[in-house]
Amino acid sequence: MVTNKKNKIGNSIIIILSIIGLIVCITVLFPQVRRMMLDYLIEHVVHREISSYQVWFDVLLSYAVCGICCILFLDYFTLINSGKSLVRNVKQEIKDCWSEIDFRSFSKPLILLIGVYFLGILTIVRANFLYRDDIWRAVESIFWQWFGWSRYVSVFSSFIVHADINLTDISPLPQLLAMVILSISSLLLVYVIGKKRITVVRLLASIPLGLSPFILENLSYKFDPPYNALSILASIVPFLFIARRKAFLFVSVLSLLVMCTTYQAASGIYMMIVVILCFQYWSNKEKTNKEILSFIGTAAIAFCFSILFFKFFLMRPVDVRASGYISNSMFPASHIISGILGNIKAYAMNVNHYLNITWGIGIVIVLLFFIAKSVCSSAQKKIRSFFASILVIGLLFILSFGLYYFLEAPLLAPRAMYGFGVFLAIMCISVVSDYKKIAVVAVLALNWCFLVFAFSYGNALADQARYAEFRITILLNDLSVLYPDVGREDLSIQVENPIDFTPLVKNTAKHYPLIEELVPTRMGRFAWDDFYYLEYFNYISYKKANWPVDGYIDFRTLDLPVVLDSYYHTIKSDGEHVLVILKH
Repeated sequence: MVTNKKNKIGNSIIIILSIIGLIVCITVLFPQVRRMMLDYLIEHVVHREISSYQVWFDVLLSYAVCGICCILFLDYFTLINSGKSLVRNVKQEIKDCWSEIDFRSFSKPLILLIGVYFLGILTIVRANFLYRDDIWRAVESIFWQWFGWSRYVSVFSSFIVHADINLTDISPLPQLLAMVILSISSLLLVYVIGKKRITVVRLLASIPLGLSPFILENLSYKFDPPYNALSILASIVPFLFIARRKAFLFVSVLSLLVMCTTYQAASGIYMMIVVILCFQYWSNKEKTNKEILSFIGTAAIAFCFSILFFKFFLMRPVDVRASGYISNSMFPASHIISGILGNIKAYAMNVNHYLNITWGIGIVIVLLFFIAKSVCSSAQKKIRSFFASILVIGLLFILSFGLYYFLEAPLLAPRAMYGFGVFLAIMCISVVSDYKKIAVVAVLALNWCFLVFAFSYGNALADQARYAEFRITILLNDLSVLYPDVGREDLSIQVENPIDFTPLVKNTAKHYPLIEELVPTRMGRFAWDDFYYLEYFNYISYKKANWPVDGYIDFRTLDLPVVLDSYYHTIKSDGEHVLVILKH
C-alpha cells in the first residue's frame, strides 16, 4: 500500500515536471523568447557582446527540440509499463556486464600506459606553445566556438575542467587529463580486442592510439585535448557491454552521442572495432554467421540512430565561407558516390604524404604480419582467410576517417586523422596477440619510431616558439619607436609573409615531412597571430587589418614608402597604413 502511494506520488511529480519542461521547451521555439534569453545571458552571465545572435538562436532551438524528445522518452520509460520493464532489463544487463569486469586488474596496466603517454608528450608540454586557436582563447577567454561546431559536451566539460564559464590557460592540466583518458582508452581497446587478456606487449602495441603522429596536433592545444581524447574513449566504452544486447545498444547510443558532441573525427572508431571483432569471431569460428550478423545489426542500429539524431537535432550547419576552411554540408545524392571516392583518394594521399619512409616500411610490415597471422591461425580455409584479412585492412583504413567522407569540404589536417592511429593500434594489438616474437619486434619498433617523433616534434615547437618571440620582439620594438603614440587609433597594421622555420625545424622536416604541417608558422597574412603579436604582447592600440572583412584593403596595392629596412623586416607606411614585410 505504501509502495503504491509512493509510486503515485513519484509519477505525479514526473508528470508535473514533464509538463513544465515541455512548456519551457515549446516556449523557447519562439524567436522572441530566445532573444530575451540571449539578452539576459549577455547582461548577467557573459558580460560581453555576442557577435552572432543567429548562432545562439540555432543552439537554443536545438536544445528545445532535444528537450522535447528527451522528455517524451523519459515519460515513456518511467510512466508506461512496457518502458519500465525495458529500463529494468537494461539496468540489470548493465549491472551484470559491470560485475563481470575485474577492475582491480586494470590498475598496474593503467599506470604503465600513463607513464608511457606522459613521457611521449613531455617535450610538447615543456614547449609551452600557444597552438593556433589557443592564442584567441588565451587572450579573449572564448569557448563559444565549440558551440559552432556542435561540441556541446566539450563546452560543458570545459566548465568543470576550468572551474569557470570563462576559459583561462591552465596548461598542462588539459594535456595531463587527455593522457589519462587516452591511457584508459588504450587499456580498454586491449581488453576488448585481446579477449580480456591484458599483457605488457599488448599494452605497448596500443601506443599508436594516443601517440601516433596524427594525434599529436590534438595534444598540442592547451584547451582542447581532454575533449578530443574523450571522443576516442566514448567510442570504445560500449564494447564492455557487448555480452548483453540491450545494454550494448543503450550504452552505444549514449556513447556515440558523446563522441559526436566532443570531436566528430572519431566517428569511425566504433565501426572499426565492430569490424575487427566480427573478423575475429568469423576467423576463429567463435560465433555463427547468424550471431555475427545480429551483432552487426545491433551496432549498425545504434550507430545510425546516434548519427541521425545528432544530424537532425544537434548539429549546427557550418558553411565553408563562414568557417574559412571547412564545411559540414554533405554531398547531394547525385554526387555522393563520386564525392566519397574523391575524399577517400584525398585522405589516402594525405596519409601517404605525411608518412616518412621508416614509418611506411614499418606499417607495411605490420600489415603483412596481420595477414600472415590471419591465415595461419584461422579456423577458416586459408584462401578465404587471406582475402578476408585484406578486406578487413581496407575497411578499417577507410573507416579510420569516419563520416568525413560524406562532407563536401572535410578537414584533412592531421588533427582530423587520428583515426588512422587507432587503425594502427588495432593492427598492432592483433599482430602481437599470441604470435611470433619477430612480429612483436616489428610492432614495438614501429611504436618506438612514433615515440621518438613525439620528442622531435615537441622540441621543434619549443625552438620555433623561441625564434618567433625573438622576431616579434624586434618588430614591436621598431614599431613602438616609429609610432610611440599608444592612444592612436587611426593606424592599421598588415603583415606580409610568416616568420620562417628555424634551422632545427627545417632539418627535422627533411626526415619527417609532417613537421611542417604540425608546427605553425607565426604571423603572416590571415593568421591567428594578429592576436598574438598585438594583444598577447600588449600592443593593442592600433587596428588589425590582416583579415579580409568588409572594407578590407590589401596594403600591397598601395604605394607605401619605406620607413625602416632591417635584416629581419621592412616596414612601409604612409602614416595611417603600415605594411610589415617579414624577411626569410
